[in-house]
Amino acid sequence: MSEDLALAGFVSLCSGAIDRPVQEQTAILGSMTIGGSVNIIEELSDLLQVCLDAGAKRVLIPIASAGKIATVPPDLFSKFQISFYEDPIDAVYKSMALI
Repeated sequence: MSEDLALAGFVSLCSGAIDRPVQEQTAILGSMTIGGSVNIIEELSDLLQVCLDAGAKRVLIPIASAGKIATVPPDLFSKFQISFYEDPIDAVYKSMALI
């Protein structure tokens, strides 16, 4: 067992529960603890490169990782529409355009 859950897995469960899809070409970065706290992303630049290679246009990033943006090359960062989320529920709302 792991102490972390992929936030994308949580969002997919919520998507199925309310029968509403996640927006197309959206990547959801981050993990959360069993208690619901969102963890900081350490290798943001590498993850954004993977997102680009996979065809993502929109990326959700935990606000706790905003300080890591300085490590991302500007040409890579400019390829995405970036949204920040504060907690797992906020990520669900933003990924499905519920707000």
